[in-house]
Amino acid sequence: MMNKLSFLLTIDVQNWTYILVGLTFAIYIGIAIWSRASSTKEFYVAGGGVSPLANGMATAADWMSAASFISMAGIISFAGYDGAVYLMGWTGGYVLLALLLAPYLRKFGKFTVPDFIGDRYYSNSARIVAVLCALLVSFTYVAGQMRGVGIVFSRFLEVDINTGVIIGMLIVLFYAVLGGMKGITYTQVAQYCVLIFAFMVPAIFISIQMTGNPIPQLGFGGELNDGSGMYLLDKLDGLSTELGFSEYTEGNKSTIDVFAITLALMVGTAGLPHVIVRFFTVKRVKDARKSAGIALLLIVVLYSTAPAVAVFARTNMIETLSNKPYTEVPQWFKKWETTGLITFTDKNNDGIIQYVADKENNELIVDRDIMVLANPEIAKLPNWVIALVAAGGLAAALSTAAGLLLVISSSVSHDLIKKVINPKISEKGELTAARLSAVAAVCVAGYFGINPPGFVAAVVALAFGLAAASFFPAIILGIFYKRMNKEGAVAGMVVGIIVMLLYMMKYKLGWFDAILPDKSEWWFGISPEGFGSIAMLINFTVSIAVMKFTKAPPEEVQAIVENIRIPSGAGDAINH
Repeated sequence: MMNKLSFLLTIDVQNWTYILVGLTFAIYIGIAIWSRASSTKEFYVAGGGVSPLANGMATAADWMSAASFISMAGIISFAGYDGAVYLMGWTGGYVLLALLLAPYLRKFGKFTVPDFIGDRYYSNSARIVAVLCALLVSFTYVAGQMRGVGIVFSRFLEVDINTGVIIGMLIVLFYAVLGGMKGITYTQVAQYCVLIFAFMVPAIFISIQMTGNPIPQLGFGGELNDGSGMYLLDKLDGLSTELGFSEYTEGNKSTIDVFAITLALMVGTAGLPHVIVRFFTVKRVKDARKSAGIALLLIVVLYSTAPAVAVFARTNMIETLSNKPYTEVPQWFKKWETTGLITFTDKNNDGIIQYVADKENNELIVDRDIMVLANPEIAKLPNWVIALVAAGGLAAALSTAAGLLLVISSSVSHDLIKKVINPKISEKGELTAARLSAVAAVCVAGYFGINPPGFVAAVVALAFGLAAASFFPAIILGIFYKRMNKEGAVAGMVVGIIVMLLYMMKYKLGWFDAILPDKSEWWFGISPEGFGSIAMLINFTVSIAVMKFTKAPPEEVQAIVENIRIPSGAGDAINH
């Protein structure tokens, strides 16, 4: 027994990563083969028979993307108190989605968000606009997921980022194309187990290591176990101010920007098509509510731990690297340096790493996306824990990528080909079109992962703003306002997403600087990350104004809207 344990301890990080990633990929592929789709209903909504528990786990995995697993704690570790807007916005958005939208959309009984908008607004024009919005949001989002896959592969399997992206493409292609939503759903159940285990294990280890408390949520607000009697957050505040940064627990954003970003993330979440479609996969409306509640509990496990991981990582990184000779940096630094995600430039040629807030004198550049992945290495945890985090990061990125690719596939095959171009297409023909669309979508996503144009890197976090500006008002008004008509909905979506795109182009990308050189003055003091809330209000205003001057929807459409809000019979199964 001791010999076996000694052998396991001698396995290096790279081989542990091969073992754990290979094992998890084998599980995903096995599930895809077992649950392959044989009909369009299985391909689009997993046959509509997924249990609330399985759907809750799948929804949590779909929701917790590479942004949640890799980037969120990284953002918080650098932004400190200001990073709380992501926790509030994303968590609040899921609550909004679960309470305000999911049950009603499930009762409407359609395959996709464009399907809902097309039928509710009795218009192929509305459907086409919704498809274009879904494609824009989904491709923006999925490009970041594929890049996240490449980063994990490049560091832990020591292959270049492009090769990592291609491997991720092939895995997603296999289970998304073969199994459709049915395969994706049960694969995401496994991916949730992998990603949450991978996130919590190092967090628990480091919490014990630093504070003696095995509960990270309590540890990051507790006393250090070094006998100093100092609280961890007080120590981090001190380290931050010594380096010229503001106190970690103090915020710098204006109140209006915090409010706008939080609102944009909330309503953007409630308009994300790949999350909404999950609620079409259960049998009954009450199952949609149950699965939403289960997913929220499962999401909270990671989201309540992320601030602790951020504090642990930031503290350890400063203590490990700041004012240390470059010749004595640990091996993990050298490994990450080869990826280009951490760089040291010896500006004063003294061989000492100067990590300070002053940009002119700062010599260390750290990409925030490495904080979660490098955290176990910085804390000197066992090799298998380091490899486990890599497997978790891949599970998070691949689970969301698969959900997004299915949205893209179904938008093309079901909403464009079946509903607009060729309504007489057979089920077999539609299924073939869906699979071919998924193949094309994977190839496009892979291309953006390998060759990310500047705008993709800049706007991945703004996919929420695009969803808020386009889908959210159309869905809310479609459910709760019988009088809302197709003219109002289409005008609102078009104006909302155009305004959002123009604001992003100007203030995030600088595309119009030659014409409008004053880049610093945001409208109302709201950053591009928060402007989705303004674009959403513009959408609402335009929709209602246009509706007032155009004719009311047909009586049968108003009757459908009335029906989906009636709670009686909510437990009855609904047929598509």
